[in-house]
Amino acid sequence: MESSSPVVRVRDLHKSYGSFEALGGISFDIRAGETFALLGPNGAGKSTAIEILEGYRDRSSGEVSVLGADPQRAGRAWKARLGIVLQSTGESGNVTVTEQLSHFAGLYPNPRPVAEVIDAVGLASKAKTRISRLSGGQRRRVDVALGIIGRPELLFLDEPTTGFDPEARHQFWDLVRRLKAEGTTILLTTHYLDEAAQLGDRAGVINDGRLIDIGTIAEIGGAEARVPLVRWRDAGGVLHEVRSEEPARIVAGLAADGGEPADLEVIRPSLEDVYLGLVRGHRTSGGADATGDGNGATAGPDGATSDEEVLA
Repeated sequence: MESSSPVVRVRDLHKSYGSFEALGGISFDIRAGETFALLGPNGAGKSTAIEILEGYRDRSSGEVSVLGADPQRAGRAWKARLGIVLQSTGESGNVTVTEQLSHFAGLYPNPRPVAEVIDAVGLASKAKTRISRLSGGQRRRVDVALGIIGRPELLFLDEPTTGFDPEARHQFWDLVRRLKAEGTTILLTTHYLDEAAQLGDRAGVINDGRLIDIGTIAEIGGAEARVPLVRWRDAGGVLHEVRSEEPARIVAGLAADGGEPADLEVIRPSLEDVYLGLVRGHRTSGGADATGDGNGATAGPDGATSDEEVLA
């Protein structure tokens, strides 16, 4: 596979279960070395899309290439190039953390050192502890360790920090950044929008089986969705809200008119605000597909963008 080729290439992907359409023709690329966040509410189609990319589920139609191969036909050597952290996994509770990782390391041609991986996920003090005796958050760290032990070129992280406390989440973020610095391509799904903002280079928002927006974290939702909101109460207690690209000018004008207004706030929309606006807007519009690549390109009849170079 040429270095200029996307690690993941999806075109007009459909998946149906009888009359139910779980995926209605989504298209996106993931470039080598980037962290791509796939966002959406429960039941939106994220897990179906990821399972197709991982080779666990067959598609109904469309084109999919992952690391240069069709996941529906790829073999064991291809699978060894992937790392997968599922939402939940089977556990070998009667073995220690070290024993479990050593077993999995033996399945890969060039695994990471077991002790290095255990330390990276913050389980050095639990290396000789049986998995059945670990807390839920610690077992989740074992899942992450199993996902990275084989030095994957492409790492799937499906809700990886569920059950983590805030400190553990930040430690995990540092680990993901190190993996990215080593050149690992990462596909992340998460309901923690601050996590997507911290780790993601680009994001795609999926709802009702359709990709409703895609772009860099700074671009997703468009410029209008990121206009700051100035909120205050006047002398009579009436609440006012004004959106402005120049919030400081609004605040300065209020101060000049009568001093510091009550309950003054300048709110800059977060990724969570933008995401909620996209999902709610999609529902209000009746599910009309508004997908693009986040750089001005729009989907053509084959599901690809009108400017292939934008996605390459």
